[in-house]
Amino acid sequence: MGEKVNQFDDIYLGLAPELGLLRLAQSGLGWKARKGDGLFTVRDADLKRTTWLRAARNFQLRIQLRDGRIVRFDGFQRDDFEKLKDIIKTNYGLQLESKEMSVKGWNWGETDFSNGNLVFSVQNKDMFEIPLNEVTNTSLTAKHEVMIELGGPDGESASKDRNRKGDQLVEMRFYVPGNKAQEGDNEEESAANIFYNLIKNEADIGDAAPGDGIVLFSDTLCLTPRGRYDIDMFPTFLRLRGKTTDYKIAYTSIIKLFLLPKPDDVHVLFVIGLDPPLRQGQTRYPFLVFQFVREEETDVTLNLDEETIASKYEGKLEKKYETRTYEVVSTLFKVLTGRRVTIPSEFFKSYHNQSAIKCSMKANEGVLYPLDKSFLFIPKPPTFIPHSEIGSVTFSRVGGGAASASRTFDLKFNMKSGVDYSFSSINREEYANLNEFLQNKKIKTKSMEDESTGRYVEMVGESDSEEDTGKRKRKPAMQDYGGDDDEGESSPDEDFVAGESESDVAEEFDEDVSDSASGGSDDDNDDDDRPSKKAKK
Repeated sequence: MGEKVNQFDDIYLGLAPELGLLRLAQSGLGWKARKGDGLFTVRDADLKRTTWLRAARNFQLRIQLRDGRIVRFDGFQRDDFEKLKDIIKTNYGLQLESKEMSVKGWNWGETDFSNGNLVFSVQNKDMFEIPLNEVTNTSLTAKHEVMIELGGPDGESASKDRNRKGDQLVEMRFYVPGNKAQEGDNEEESAANIFYNLIKNEADIGDAAPGDGIVLFSDTLCLTPRGRYDIDMFPTFLRLRGKTTDYKIAYTSIIKLFLLPKPDDVHVLFVIGLDPPLRQGQTRYPFLVFQFVREEETDVTLNLDEETIASKYEGKLEKKYETRTYEVVSTLFKVLTGRRVTIPSEFFKSYHNQSAIKCSMKANEGVLYPLDKSFLFIPKPPTFIPHSEIGSVTFSRVGGGAASASRTFDLKFNMKSGVDYSFSSINREEYANLNEFLQNKKIKTKSMEDESTGRYVEMVGESDSEEDTGKRKRKPAMQDYGGDDDEGESSPDEDFVAGESESDVAEEFDEDVSDSASGGSDDDNDDDDRPSKKAKK
């Protein structure tokens, strides 16, 4: 006869959202998802300790393995305790310990780090615990306040958390008052700072082991969020370190990359689209905007051997780079993330032969890039507008009468979702090229003669005849950059060739984005044009 198998239905494994079947036999135990191919097994010789406790999803069986790992099964009913206790004692010779949880509801207590968890207890009874592999970032938000951000294991929240239904805890803050003296040190240190460093070390979001990093770019200027950061790149993630912040960003969270020349003939902007967005307190940053001096060069050696470059990265990387900094950075991001690098459209040039037009979004000055499949406004707030979601575009103050005397006009994107994006203070000379670009993309355009009456005097776009559309001339192909990507798809980018970027620009555009529009961490602020040294690995 085969060994007896006991089964419990509707059981969760860890934090997984799927229900499954838990089976216990003398040789071990196994869990199988009801849907899909999820399967998890443990041998009887690996079991060390079992605990029964109240959890968010009814009752939990917690198993400590001999290698220190903790396995959790949720979804048991109160009446299952006696049955499960007998099964574990008979099959594995272990006692099922019952652990009482704190239900006082107090929000003050003590913390401890145990078996890969941050445990919060009140009067020596555990109240809750946080798996440290769920912690993606931590920072000191105040003198006595520590914030932790929660995502998925190893920061893979972009791909895993979308499958979780309902609300999810994404941030917690701990108030840690007072000072403490470190062991062997007479000087006292803020208790909050000690707690912050413990979380970084235990959650593995601090400094990685020496030799693990591929390359480090030091003191890189970021316009959104504002500040200077060190970009430390690893095989599966990057670290973004500022004076007061430290972020770990998985490459799976990067969904878009843009490399765009700034219309001043001095700087190049590198934009990174994130999902989920980066968070600083209550502020969310779906885009990171880095600025590089066009002519600045760097000399770096990647911490990769030739065999790894040839096999893992298919020869797309080089061991050593001695070229412009923005070219090295964009190439590394392209290869490590597997995303295309979006570059300016070859079908648009401004009146001054640039790839973008200067404008304002509310009180924020910036530049608007007409790309092949989208519009992008940067640096603050970075606004991404796909062509496929645009219902129509309205031009204001471009008609006759009093409007003809104005040196600027306004532009409004009327989205199919009902949301509008308005841009103002656009040089009147840009109207013809911008209108022609929209018509070539078959986007409906309207011209409003008088905003007070709302009277439209022109409507062109998809309703135009094919004959008229065919008469329009396209702009010549851009020498500096190629086309756009398909909203972040990870297809090969044959047009992107680093090192072919040169262009001329009128002098009136030789100015930076207004500092009044900057945001983010003020502690990390610095001068835009200050040369930055790039460290080597």
